[in-house]
Amino acid sequence: MLTKIDLCSFALLKLGEEPIQSLTDNSASAQLSRTLFDPVVETLIASHPWRFAQKKFELTKTADDVFLIPSEVLRVLKCPGEVIGNTIISSSDVISISAIVRTSVEYFPSYFVSLAATKLAMEFCIPLLGDQNVFRMLAALYESELRVAKFIDSTISVNTDIRDFSLVSARF
Repeated sequence: MLTKIDLCSFALLKLGEEPIQSLTDNSASAQLSRTLFDPVVETLIASHPWRFAQKKFELTKTADDVFLIPSEVLRVLKCPGEVIGNTIISSSDVISISAIVRTSVEYFPSYFVSLAATKLAMEFCIPLLGDQNVFRMLAALYESELRVAKFIDSTISVNTDIRDFSLVSARF
């Protein structure tokens, strides 16, 4: 089972650094991992509608006549209303939303693990190595891995059956 430590260690190995054993170590690598992991990975997850991080929610209005967005949501993809801060305003009493949510590292698919490790390596590069050339190489690798990851994610099989569509029924 993949952990935050594993993912940070993959990033460090891409830099030619030693892997970490714990996020609580006093080393610069562990301190960077501890500080940057959550914001970097959550931003990466929120940046694209990754299928592995999508979830649907049924929301009901609060006493304040708004819908509260669950705290695990990083980005609302679809909703029948207006998103303002951490609320949704809609005239309905119940709504269904699609969202990108925080996802535990253990549920990352392999194509995303590699992408996240490269993104973390980019973030770790300047503080640890101070080498602009390595950073540029990592940035190019990241762009390439991002294209591949988006392609793989977009080609995951989904049910595309058309049911109860009058034009299809009329043909037969």
